[in-house]
Amino acid sequence: MNLSGHEDAWREWRNAQASQRMHHGWILAGKKGLGKAAFAHAAARELVVEPGVEQPPDNHPDIIVLTHLPATADDEAKKADGKPYQVKRSIGISQIREMQQRLVTRPTLGERRAIIVDPADDLEKPAANALLKSLEEPPAGSFFVLVSHRPGRLLATIRSRCRMLRFPELPDDEVDAVLRSRAPQADAPTRAAAIAAASGSPGAALDFVSHDLAPLHGLMQKIAQAGDPGFNLRGELAQTIGQRPDRERLLASLELARAVLASEIHNTDRSRLLRVVDAHDEINRLAGQAPTYNFDPALLVMEIGTLLASVAVDREPGHG
Repeated sequence: MNLSGHEDAWREWRNAQASQRMHHGWILAGKKGLGKAAFAHAAARELVVEPGVEQPPDNHPDIIVLTHLPATADDEAKKADGKPYQVKRSIGISQIREMQQRLVTRPTLGERRAIIVDPADDLEKPAANALLKSLEEPPAGSFFVLVSHRPGRLLATIRSRCRMLRFPELPDDEVDAVLRSRAPQADAPTRAAAIAAASGSPGAALDFVSHDLAPLHGLMQKIAQAGDPGFNLRGELAQTIGQRPDRERLLASLELARAVLASEIHNTDRSRLLRVVDAHDEINRLAGQAPTYNFDPALLVMEIGTLLASVAVDREPGHG
């Protein structure tokens, strides 16, 4: 991921690291796709490095990463073979317990250890409560870096024990530069649509291209503008997303619907603003639940289409 836009975050992190009382807990907050995870890994390496001690080029023994595990034993095997694999929907308490067992020992190569949770938004409730205990009584030399796309979903007690490091959305020209570098196959119209839908997130723009979301984007805009009284467009929406979309495509479609509604908020008149805001709030709720809930894909796609249709421009004057 291109790390453009991280200058202020690096400055704040390095100033803290150079101080004598660096905070033990950090939340890297911002929209998904801004490179927060890449920052977390690079910052963790800077934190644990010991002058004069050779550092391993790959997995570092003093950096613990908690993220989504492979969903099944078959997925474990696929991961080991370097093949695409499905992951669990959440980060479980067993992962936190295993991390806590490691914290009772000293770091391997130096005096510091970093624990990355990516994304902390997807911690199961028992896992979040267990992590809170470590944040309340952190072992000496242990530092927690929580990647969060929606900090409001974290426990308030976790937020209160961490320092917030915010990552801004990027201007369109910088997102375009990422697309030109990372997705050179995308033509100008596709890049323009990806930039509009991504709302400042280069990762979202890359997902737009990799999942071929341009047809879906146009269809969602049409439903939001014209409605779908005959349910034909919602049927087309389901076909475009696919009968059995994988989890990543489904989540990308949800994010796209959220971007479409966010654009409508900024470009509508007062007569439909409340409807658009309500639909956007509901899409936010679905997007927050989707990573951990076991939604039926067909029903979720229909719900997305219905929310988009609910904000359509009125074609007839109101009565009464």
